[in-house]
Amino acid sequence: MNEIISSGTIILALIALLSVTAVGIIIERMRYFRKSRADEDRLLERIRHSLEKGFYDEALSICEQNPGPLSDLMKVGIEYRKYSPEVIHDLISDAANLEVPKMERNIALLGTIAHITPLLGLLGTVTGNIQAFGVLSDFGAAADPGLLAGGIAEALVTTAAGIVAAIPAIAFYNQLVSKVNHNLIRLENRVSELVVLLKGDVGSKTMADLGTSSAATASSRGTGSGLKSGGSRS
Repeated sequence: MNEIISSGTIILALIALLSVTAVGIIIERMRYFRKSRADEDRLLERIRHSLEKGFYDEALSICEQNPGPLSDLMKVGIEYRKYSPEVIHDLISDAANLEVPKMERNIALLGTIAHITPLLGLLGTVTGNIQAFGVLSDFGAAADPGLLAGGIAEALVTTAAGIVAAIPAIAFYNQLVSKVNHNLIRLENRVSELVVLLKGDVGSKTMADLGTSSAATASSRGTGSGLKSGGSRS
């Protein structure tokens, strides 16, 4: 009986630890999404105000002072405003792909916890029943049925605990995944608004121009570095 309780206690402690971890992830992610939504509304209004006046440097400064998914995407759009809308959309899409891991942080871990806690509970029940029936085989006909029933009941507690821990974890996991998808859609809409705001200043440069510009920048940096090195030798 003591062995059953001991093994069940270990499983219960592990389930409790995973439950606390899940609660921490849920609270942190919910706060993140709530804060980012509130910050985005204020940030977009400030950026829109600057762009309408043509103060692009001010808009970039606002983005740098308020780091986040929206500001990073807005910054890309403003910096490459002289390129065609197609190029801007491609560049912003690439930048958006970098923001996805930030929004999905620890959500996969929450999903893992939601899946393994009921399995851990079932494992505790199985091992507890194995030990309970082992006691029955040791004592044979002299075994106390009440003791056996008590052992099985103790073993079933872990299954119940695992299910209780898994239900909210699964519910919030699905909710957080949905929030990530909604945030991505909202960011795309924000970016579309940005392109509209920049419509009068959007240029016609293509991806080829972007590659040429990048190569020229790299070449100038290399030349500058060589001149500095030459100067240091003399």
